[in-house]
Parts: sequence; structure tokens; C-alpha cells
Amino acid sequence: MTNVYTLLKITDKLTLQFGSDPTGRFFLCLVTIMWILVGIYAQKYKEHQKHNARFFTFYILTWVMLASLTMAANYLTMYLCFEFMTLLSMPLVLHNGTPESIAAAKKYLFYSIFGATLGLMGMFFVNTYGTTLAFTAGGVLDPAKIAGHETLILWVAFLSIAGFGAKAGLFPLHAWLPTAHPVAPAPASAVLSGCITKAGVLCIIRLVYQIYGVQLLRGTWVQMALIILALITVFMGSMMAFGEDLMKKRFAFSTVSQVSYVLLGVFTMNETALLGALLHAAYHSIIKDGLFLCAGTIIFWTHKEHVSEMKGLGRKMPVTFGSLAIFSLGLVGIPPFAGFLSKWYLASGSLSEGLPVLSWLAPAILLLSALLTAGYLFPICIHGFFPAEGEPEAEGKEGSALMLVPILILAAATVLIGIFASPLKDALQAAAATMF
Repeated sequence: MTNVYTLLKITDKLTLQFGSDPTGRFFLCLVTIMWILVGIYAQKYKEHQKHNARFFTFYILTWVMLASLTMAANYLTMYLCFEFMTLLSMPLVLHNGTPESIAAAKKYLFYSIFGATLGLMGMFFVNTYGTTLAFTAGGVLDPAKIAGHETLILWVAFLSIAGFGAKAGLFPLHAWLPTAHPVAPAPASAVLSGCITKAGVLCIIRLVYQIYGVQLLRGTWVQMALIILALITVFMGSMMAFGEDLMKKRFAFSTVSQVSYVLLGVFTMNETALLGALLHAAYHSIIKDGLFLCAGTIIFWTHKEHVSEMKGLGRKMPVTFGSLAIFSLGLVGIPPFAGFLSKWYLASGSLSEGLPVLSWLAPAILLLSALLTAGYLFPICIHGFFPAEGEPEAEGKEGSALMLVPILILAAATVLIGIFASPLKDALQAAAATMF
């Protein structure tokens, strides 16, 4: 961390500090750009809805805490920003005020606080067995203090990492995602999927590489267990999305799967896989924000929420469905769209790590998940543009410019950062190198 600023000093170890490093700056830029684009879209989407002042207040405050989280310089600051972000983002889920949205918000709050509590437990142990709570490449645990307590520390590391994984939708703490997304307004669903899940990813990166350290975790049962959980989540999320007809819920299960691609790269613990993880974090944010905005546009103008109701809609809404097709190609990972390069590095990193069974099983599951992704995304586009002959077509119209411009920007980004990938790849490669 550079340019560290101490906001409050409680004890020598317990301080509220903010700073900057390449990984934090990457996530800050990512969430800020997505927040602006979705915010522009929301101006039209929320035009005729109630309680807009409340929605945009919590929308902005959630970004403030997310931005603070990306700049947190130590464990305590990260934990506090994480908890405040959860509390401030919960009103976005319950905004509609229906019994379903209230129940979903409670579920979101329970899972997030339970996971963060496991993270808090980890902070107590790090404070006892570490030299500092400040994020430091290689970890902060004192070898002399942890001698004889290695088993305890590994269990603490596993539980605290899995706890922050709740926000990222890691099995078995993933259930809030498919519950919260369908009931939240489309702009809220977009940032929940594209940005807020990345808060969990960032916290996990901090713990693995800058608190516990790769040297402690690599090759242990903790690494194996975390990789297995990530692979289970990748496969399970894809399978659940494949069988789901409600469009926003289908995209929510897709998020469960795709964010665990990122976690797989983090848990593999080598530079190639971590590069793939950071690339996929960027690609997924762009693509999934785009998909949820497309879903919101379709629902806004047609009031149709199920995939089976959208036959022929592509002819009425060509820009929206054309963009949806681009996002689908990117999420599947078909070159040259964004999504291919990240999966390439994730698979390469897994194979080079040489873990028994998992080194080849991980690429195999990634490939199977890509096929399932094609299976649950492509039919939306195909039936939208090419309904069966004689089948009744849905009625609809193209959205307004205020809704289409953010979607088109995200669609263009999906193509351009896939074709011209070097600048982003080089920047993230440098960020990944600082973790080792």
C-alpha cells in the first residue's frame, strides 16, 4: 500500500487506514464506471416509480462504501467498510416493498452478516498471531507465534475466507443471490451482480495474498477445499441457470457460477491464474451489468419476465436483443469477445499448478460450464430473433436512448476489450505480480 492515510488510531494495531495499490485501484475504477453507467440507465428506469429519492440515496451511499472498501489499507478498515456496504445496499433489494423483496432483503442481510462475522473472527486471530493488520504482500502472520498452532490457523483461514465468499456467492453461502436479484429493480440487480459480488472477491484476495499469505496456504487442505467449493459453485450455478425460466433469476444463477470462476483463479494461487481472475472480474462486471440492463429494458417495456414469453421480441427490440447476443457470446468465452482471455488464463493457471486431479478437473469444469452458459443464454437470442413458424410473437418496442446508451457502451466494451486486450491485461498482470 502507498500513500497510507490514518483516519483514526485506536491502538497501535487497530487503526482506520486508507491507501492505494494496483489491485485496489483496479476495483475502484471498475465499480465506479459500472455505477455511473447503471446510474444513467436508472434515470429512465425509475422515472415512473415510487421512492426514487430513497433509491438513489442508497445507490450513491453504497458506492461510497464500495469505493472506501477498495482503498482500505488494513483488515479492520476493510471489515467495517464491508459491513456498512451491506447495510446500505440492503434497501436496494427491498426497495419495491413487496413481501418477496422484504424476505429477500432479510436473506441477503443474514448471509452477508454471517459471512462477515466469520471474517471478524479471522481478524481477532490475525491480531493475535500477526505482526500487523495492514495488508502486506506475502502475509502478516508471525512464524514464531503460529508455531505449534498451524492447524488452528488453517481452520481460521478457511472459515474467514469462506465467510467473505458469501458476498461472492460461494457455495454453500450463495442462496441469497437467486433470491435477491429477481425482486430488486433492474439497476440494483445489475450492480449487485456486477459490482457488489466483487467486494467479496476483493476481500478474499486481501486475505489469501496479503494477510495469511500464499506460502502458508498453498498445498494445504485449505487450498484444496476452497478450489473444490469454487468448482462446485461453477457447475451448480450453470446447471441451475440452465433450468430456470425466470430471466433475472437465470442471470442470478449465472452470476453464482461466473463469480466462482474468479474465485477459482484466486484460490489456485499462482500469478497466471490470478491474472485470469482479475480479467474475469472485469469482464463479468461489464457483461453481467449489460445482461441485467437488457433484462430490465425488456421488463420495463413489455412486462414479460420469463424466457419462454420472449419469442419474436428480438424483431421488435433489435438493439436490446443484439446487445444481449454480444453479452452472451462474451460470457460463453467465444473469441474475440471479452471472456475468452480470462478463461484461457484460468485454465492455464490451473494446469500449471499441478494439483492432484484438480489441475485437469478445473479446466474440464470450466469447459462444461461454458457449454451450459451457451445453453441458457443463446436460446433467448435465437427465439427472440427466429421464433418458430406460426408461433405467436410477443409485443414490445425498443427502449429510450437513456436506457440504450449504457447498454450499447457495455456491448461495445465487450467487443473492444476482447480484441484490444493488451492494455488491460498488462495492467492487471502488474497488479497480480505485486501479490507475490
